[in-house]
Parts: sequence; structure tokens; C-alpha cells
Amino acid sequence: MSLLAGRVVIVTGAGRGIGREHALEFARQGARVVVNDLGVQLDGGGAQAGTVAQEVVAEIEALGGEAVANGDDVASWDGAESLVRTAADTFGGLDVLVNNAGFVRDRMLVSMGEQEWDDVVRVHLKGHFAPLRHAAAYWREESKAGRRPTARVINTSSGAGLLGSVGQGNYGAAKAGIAAMTQIAAAEMGRYGVTVNAIAPAARTRMTEEVFAATMAAPETGFDAMHPGNVSPLVVWLGSAESGHVTGRVFEVEAGVISLATGWRHGPRIDKGARWEPAEVGSAVDKLLAQAPESEPVYGAS
Repeated sequence: MSLLAGRVVIVTGAGRGIGREHALEFARQGARVVVNDLGVQLDGGGAQAGTVAQEVVAEIEALGGEAVANGDDVASWDGAESLVRTAADTFGGLDVLVNNAGFVRDRMLVSMGEQEWDDVVRVHLKGHFAPLRHAAAYWREESKAGRRPTARVINTSSGAGLLGSVGQGNYGAAKAGIAAMTQIAAAEMGRYGVTVNAIAPAARTRMTEEVFAATMAAPETGFDAMHPGNVSPLVVWLGSAESGHVTGRVFEVEAGVISLATGWRHGPRIDKGARWEPAEVGSAVDKLLAQAPESEPVYGAS
């Protein structure tokens, strides 16, 4: 029996790369899919709303599945509301929201312009919040009406957000915010029958094609470790009814590896029992550092 039979799924940024693979795998598992994509270039310019989304819809229909294209801007308040309404109006409800859309404008912080910061934070952080907010409102009303959902949100963070990445201050900050928002949303939305998790994927996409260009299928196994489709099985399972006991978690996924990321935690502490003098702080910090594990290195740091 298909894992997602009858469930209605929104995937943002589903026209290419990882999002496209998500949409196709959800459809293979029986879901009805809203394929959202603005059709922008890697840096967010040159939008062709609906074009690439419709191509994915055609692929899904060729598989015997059901899908509809959507060209709403997920970082627009009204666009995000329209996206959620598209799912409800077309397929009669909404069960799963996969926030995936985004683009990059990489610069070292000393060279980054205001617009490069604002645009990347907008599409990633607000582009996660706005659809989540409108989906949450829909599910809250369903719950109040006695139709308790088994709803799922899967957000997309990044290793750049969990550990940092040189040259990606805007992207990393947005992805770190997504990880934090995932935990907060999980705590707030459980009462309505909603789980919220995030992934931090590594795969060959337009954003990473230079990094992973040489990584292709191994001749002896045929396994393409960096193919974006390797990410989707975890996302599809997180979107299923089976995953109801998992919420507020961030998973790293790459090739055939799934790992659970563990973020900030309370660590070593020293309690003086009184106000510290500035001259005393240095030795206290040194003692704390001696008791704590070394920080994970920032990606790209020398």
C-alpha cells in the first residue's frame, strides 16, 4: 500500500533539483501534489512563474499521479495564503507542507550588499514562515471543527545554518533561523495534530553543482551519491502518518546517510553565587572551554 495514499502535499521550489525529486517521490507514494515554483534563476532573478512547475506536473501525470502547478511567491503573505488555498480548493485539504524554495547570493560579509542580505533572508526565512503560518491556521481551524489533522511540515535548513559556511552569511543566518523556527513550531503546533521537522541536505543541485560536479554514479554500484533524489525518501517518510512520534528534529541527509543533528544545548557552567567582576571572567571562561567539546568547524574555514 502506498505510504502517502490520498494525502495532499505542497512542495515549494519543486520545479528543479531537490524539490522536484520530492514532488515526484510523493506522487509515486500516492500523494496528490501542489508543485510550487516561480521558475527563477539561481540568484532569484528571471522568474517564469508556472513554467518549470507545469513540467513537473506533466511528469507526475505521466506516472499516473495527480498534481497542480502553482506560481505563487512563497515569501509574499498573500502568495503563501493563496498557495495553501490552492491545495484545499483543488484537492479538498492539506496534509503536508514541504518548505524547500530558495536561492543564493553568496558574498563575504565585508562585501555583501543590503539587497543581497534582504533577498536571501526573505526567500528562505520568510518563505518558510509565511506558508507555515497559513497552513497552521488552516490546520487549527480543522482541529477546532473536530477534524484533527495528521499534518506534517518539513522545513529545509542546511549545514550552513547548523555549522556556518564562509561566504554565506545571509544564507547561513536564514537557515539557522529555519532550524530554530522548526523547534518552536513543533512545540506550538503539536496541539493541533501537526509535527514539524527539518532536513539539512547535501546533494548536487544548481546551488552546489560546482562542488559536486565530479561526484557521479560509481561504476561498480551505479549509486550516484550526490543525486538529489537521495534526499527525498526521508522527506516522504516524514510526511507520512507513520512519523507522528517525530517532531522538532533536524536531520542531515546525504547519499545513503541519515543522521540526527544535535544543536545548542546547555553546557558546562560555573555559578559564583554573586555578581562577577570583569577581571574574574577570563579564568572562568577558560575553565568552561576546557570542559566543553571543541566546536565543529565552519564550512570553508581554513
